[in-house]
Amino acid sequence: MNRIESRAAFSLAGIFSLRMLGLFMIYPVFTFYAQNLTGSTPTTVGLALGAYGLTQAILQIPFGFASDRIGRKRMIALGLLIFAAGSVVAALSTTIYGVIFGRILQGAGAVGSTILALNADLTHEESRTKAMATIGLTIGLAFALALVAGPLLNAWVGVPGIFWFTALLAIAGIAVLYLVTPTPRNVRSHRDTQAVPALFGRVLADGELLRLDFAIFALHAILTASFIALPNMLRGVLGIHQDWQWIIYLPTLAVSVALMIPAVILAEAKRRMKPVFVASVAVLCLTPAVFAVYRDSLVEILVLLTLFFAAFNIMEASLPSLISKVAPADAKGTAMGIYSSSQFLGIFIGGTVGGWAYGFLGEPGVFGFCALVGAVWLIVAISMPQPRFARTHMVNVGVIGDDEARRLAAEIETVDGVFEAVVVPDDEVAYIKFDGKVVAPDALNRFARPSHDAAAQSA
Repeated sequence: MNRIESRAAFSLAGIFSLRMLGLFMIYPVFTFYAQNLTGSTPTTVGLALGAYGLTQAILQIPFGFASDRIGRKRMIALGLLIFAAGSVVAALSTTIYGVIFGRILQGAGAVGSTILALNADLTHEESRTKAMATIGLTIGLAFALALVAGPLLNAWVGVPGIFWFTALLAIAGIAVLYLVTPTPRNVRSHRDTQAVPALFGRVLADGELLRLDFAIFALHAILTASFIALPNMLRGVLGIHQDWQWIIYLPTLAVSVALMIPAVILAEAKRRMKPVFVASVAVLCLTPAVFAVYRDSLVEILVLLTLFFAAFNIMEASLPSLISKVAPADAKGTAMGIYSSSQFLGIFIGGTVGGWAYGFLGEPGVFGFCALVGAVWLIVAISMPQPRFARTHMVNVGVIGDDEARRLAAEIETVDGVFEAVVVPDDEVAYIKFDGKVVAPDALNRFARPSHDAAAQSA
């Protein structure tokens, strides 16, 4: 990446991670705080935990569409202000319903897809994968940091203070947006990062993409529901106060990352994706099943939590890669948009149903729900075909007519190792799916043609 692209990638990754950090910090401590709010029941507590997922799922794609017309930075700033307002509402609320409303507002600031679109405006096609990887890495780090920082901040300022801190993080994100992030000269629609309405039907009719959409839905339903019961289990079984539960999360997360790295290498570099995928789903099914019936040993809890987080991290890393492999060359952005909406819907369902299950059966009910979701997911995963190890590469082809675009696509598809090529004249881009072990991306750049604009240059 050049200097402008690097600045864009790291600043946007910072904005994304600041927002996610605020959302996840309450996970380890919220259930304890919510018990003292007026109107609190297990169901409303679960709803408050997962409510932001519903509005996020509904609004993230429309936010991206609006940014095409209104401007990326304006929509991101608006979304962060809405997110900050929701955080303030939650901080000031003394009833569970006020917190639910605040969480709904937080989710309404659905800027994820717009941040990715701005990243695409500021990067050349050849560098975009690196920039996206940078953003993805910081999101994972934000989640791990949140589970440790949440209990520490709770000991200092309480959950209302965490909500106030979250609002400050959103304002800091706006400062980064206008002071650090470059401004693109041109705002364009990018099929690799943005949803295209005309492609919705095609993507929703793809059974393999739907399988992956269910996977991310199940993953985040299990995660969100688990944090309704997990903090109570650590306090009730091990006697660890909520402010000190970071001493459990820190080592288990650290070891889980160490386990994740070789698993991802085995899946990607050694092309053993399906066995690693199915094994991870099995772990996500079995660990809550064990917690549902037996959770009296510190060693057992540490081992099971480490395996759970390792499987979670493997899925978080592998699922976007699988979407990229499976999605049609020119519909990756649309597939990712639906995939992300499925993720946030899973957060909403996990929180709501998990809270309801806790009200009826306590911690075993929540873990039983997680195990049930995992079992359904395992059945779906076992039947998945071995994925094709395809990578996506984009080449700028400049101004091109429809007939010439078809001829160029046919020419690219004659290259050994190329699975699919789609040239979109409106985008001035060729979207190419290829086998990275057969043909190198640099070999495909010979099809590039000069562009009439410099989309990745800052104003």
